[in-house]
Amino acid sequence: MLQQTQVTTVLGYFPRFMARFPDVRALAAAPLDAVFSLWAGLGYYARAKNLHACAVKVVAEHGGKFPASAAALAELPGIGRSTAAAIAAFAYGERAAILDGNVKRVLCRHFAIEGVPVGAVEKELWTLANALLPASTDMPAYTQGLMDLGATLCAARKPCCLECPLATSCLAWQQGRVQNLPTPRVKTQKPERRSEFLLMTDGKNILLQRRPSTGIWGGLLTPPEGLELLLDFGLSEHKLQTLPPRTHVFTHFRLEIHPRLCRVEQMPLFVSEPGLECLTLEDALQAGVPAPVLRLLREVVALTEK
Repeated sequence: MLQQTQVTTVLGYFPRFMARFPDVRALAAAPLDAVFSLWAGLGYYARAKNLHACAVKVVAEHGGKFPASAAALAELPGIGRSTAAAIAAFAYGERAAILDGNVKRVLCRHFAIEGVPVGAVEKELWTLANALLPASTDMPAYTQGLMDLGATLCAARKPCCLECPLATSCLAWQQGRVQNLPTPRVKTQKPERRSEFLLMTDGKNILLQRRPSTGIWGGLLTPPEGLELLLDFGLSEHKLQTLPPRTHVFTHFRLEIHPRLCRVEQMPLFVSEPGLECLTLEDALQAGVPAPVLRLLREVVALTEK
């Protein structure tokens, strides 16, 4: 949950998630939609999908116990090289190097490494991280200290260099380049996409569609996109109510959502589009839906209650 999400946000989700899935076997046995429903609002839903797939693999192939080496952990869904090393260091004391965003920043500044920390630069950082591993067996302390240094004193903005125990040997500090390292990515304007959501409801139920397993919101439920379904149901656009548009920002693009509410007396029994599901509004609010869709559903509920 903490990957790409702030601690303050996660605090509202973690207790509920652990109450529902207290161990890896409970998570593996649960349907993916149950995981999505408790993840809704955290974004980056591939993390939830990988988390569930990881639990299934741990139970099926490792008897419900996580493997003890970084190499084996990295073979599990959703666990990359750095995360695998962190787990191995903390849980099993393995001598393994990590390289999360905080550690990259510390190394780039301390050794004045230029270039965006990806590709060849990232490879250089991995080599350095491995070379710096201490000979001592207290890997949890070293790993935690390195991460904490980057998260607190060597912060991305307003670093506390005067309080840093490594300031005297930090090349970026000596050269007055702390704010310029790591080399930032060149910011580009995010492209915009447009989507028209059809919110079809009879006041008690609503029509949703399961998205493909890959792509944005993979595996989640959203309203059908486009108005083509109106033809399947013999409806015309004059029955639609236009709701205020809204924008949802993804990592690589901005999605402009144009919702259209369609009130019907009875939900159709047959539809030609695959993946369509008719849920009660109450169930839809508890299902695995993205955060902007959840807000839309709440608007629909409010409108139908008027």
